[in-house]
Amino acid sequence: MAEIVITEFMDEAAISNILSGRDVIYNPKLVDQPEELARVAKDARALIVRNRTQVRGALLEAAAKLEVVGRLGVGLDNIDVEACKARGIAVYPATGANDVSVAEYVITAMLVLLRKAWFANSEVIAGKWPRMSTIGREVQGKTLGLVGLGGIARETASRARALGMNVIAFDPLLPKDHAAWQLASSASLEALITGSDVISLHVPLTASTKRMIGPQQIAAMKRGSVIINAARGGVIDEAAVVDALRTGQLGGAALDVFETEPLDAAAGALFAGVPNLILTPHIAGVTEESNVRVSEVTARTVLSHLTRSGGR
Repeated sequence: MAEIVITEFMDEAAISNILSGRDVIYNPKLVDQPEELARVAKDARALIVRNRTQVRGALLEAAAKLEVVGRLGVGLDNIDVEACKARGIAVYPATGANDVSVAEYVITAMLVLLRKAWFANSEVIAGKWPRMSTIGREVQGKTLGLVGLGGIARETASRARALGMNVIAFDPLLPKDHAAWQLASSASLEALITGSDVISLHVPLTASTKRMIGPQQIAAMKRGSVIINAARGGVIDEAAVVDALRTGQLGGAALDVFETEPLDAAAGALFAGVPNLILTPHIAGVTEESNVRVSEVTARTVLSHLTRSGGR
């Protein structure tokens, strides 16, 4: 059995270069084969996963020799961190390695949704000329509200300021004297919701953040405002977003993360035909460049841990 099991896609150069000489099973199909994954993880000292592999319950029970979990990304809601801690299993996210990718996604989505100029392909091809319906808005002078001011939000704030935006943020956990506040003005969540033209979420999924943006919060937003969620599914009420897009309360939304991934039939039906909506399959943090960075960071971290704990 392998020493290191990798269950989701990863830059293969990082495997061949950094994990060279190690006994590695690299099989991205394992994420959809829980019984096979439990079998091959039986003697594994390390697991390397993305966001879909559920490192909890049966898998942890099967992986009796597990010492370390490397996360190809930053969110840990698919990993039972407390159970790992109780067993002495180290968990390492690739903090910072995909910050730029997510920030660029947020800025891109914001520009597309405000400008509205990229939703008319079929009409233009058909010989129509829908100029009035595709006249959008500039970002300059608009207010971007960031819910959370961690690394990704800071990269987003820097880019938004360069575009002439006013940036405010809600982050009660960030000390008031932190240098990050030079990028954004501090605001309460209520003030951010009512005062922003664009709201971008940058928080983990916890009991306190689950559906923190629901019907009440959306109703309090500026009419025609835009919301972007490239953080975690479940942080916003998806049905409330759909309703607000249909009524025009929201002028646009971009969702890269969902409560159910991949979408089930019910979620697919919910989103079908909704205007001014961008849906992407949890790829905000995945670019060619970030995949290399995340893979290298994770491979090196896992290798270092195994070496310190007495391996080769």
